[in-house]
Amino acid sequence: QAQLVESGGGLVQPGGSLRLSCAASGSIFSFNSMGWYRQGPGKERDLVASIRGDLRTSYADSVKGRFTISRDTAKKTVSLQMNSLKPEDTAVYYCNTDPPQPKYWAKGTPVTVSS
Repeated sequence: QAQLVESGGGLVQPGGSLRLSCAASGSIFSFNSMGWYRQGPGKERDLVASIRGDLRTSYADSVKGRFTISRDTAKKTVSLQMNSLKPEDTAVYYCNTDPPQPKYWAKGTPVTVSS
C-alpha cells in the first residue's frame, strides 16, 4: 500500500534552519503535484509549499523567500528546506499530494522554533 513518511523535524532557535524529507512508496509519485502542509497549535492544516511534475513551485505568502521545496522523482522523495525560521513556523509538518488525498496523511514531523 502506498504511503508517505516524513522526517527531519526538531527543535531549532529562531533564525535557524531545518530540512524536512518525505519518502514515498507505491504509486504516489504518479500524482502530478506534491505538497508540504503544516498544522500549528489550535490551527487548521494549511498548504505551505507545492511542487509540480515540471518542477514549478508555489509557496504560501508566509514562507516565501524562506522555504524551498524540491523533489527527486527517481528517489521518490520530496524535501522542504526551511531557513530563517520563526516561532510562528512551529507546527507539525506533513507531506501529501496537492490537492491532498485523505488516505495519504501520515504522522508528520514536528517542528518547534523556540529560544
